Amino acid sequence: MSTTTRPKATEADLLKAPNDGRKYELVDGEIVMSPAGSRHGAVCVKLSTRLWTFIEQRRLGHLFDSSTGFRMPNGNVRLPDVAFVARGRFEGGKVPEGFSPVVPDLAVEVLSPEDRPRYVLDKVGEYLDAGVPLVWVVDPKTRTATIHRSLTDVRVVAETGDLDGENVLPGFRCSLAEVFSE
Repeated sequence: MSTTTRPKATEADLLKAPNDGRKYELVDGEIVMSPAGSRHGAVCVKLSTRLWTFIEQRRLGHLFDSSTGFRMPNGNVRLPDVAFVARGRFEGGKVPEGFSPVVPDLAVEVLSPEDRPRYVLDKVGEYLDAGVPLVWVVDPKTRTATIHRSLTDVRVVAETGDLDGENVLPGFRCSLAEVFSE
């Protein structure tokens, strides 16, 4: 009996993914799709707007949306829903044309109803292993955010609390209630 194995997907394959409103990532040699809903998009925009205003006023760096791929050291290409890279981290100070060769300083994942908890935790672990110092997982359903600084330094922020940029974006604070407002 012979087994047939599929060739591993590449970054070139990821670039050929359809432009159909879904988010595709390269994970362990496979192209995987992450669906998103309307509430997901609204939360991403509200949070991005607040982050962008803060970052732009202080000229702190670059904010990216979910169409931006970041190369992970293990060969995966991840697309956080929102990502921040501090000024001066890109070679020559210029944002690259293709996938980012540097990992973000802040990666934000906004959960969709279809997201599987194990998949999200794997992604958070991958970000942390790659050196991302701050990861926010925002859950519109429970109206909470989970803040990850490491696999053991994790805290949950309730809707009545604030997202804090800590030492990655010093001085940034954003009310979770505002992000979830409808």
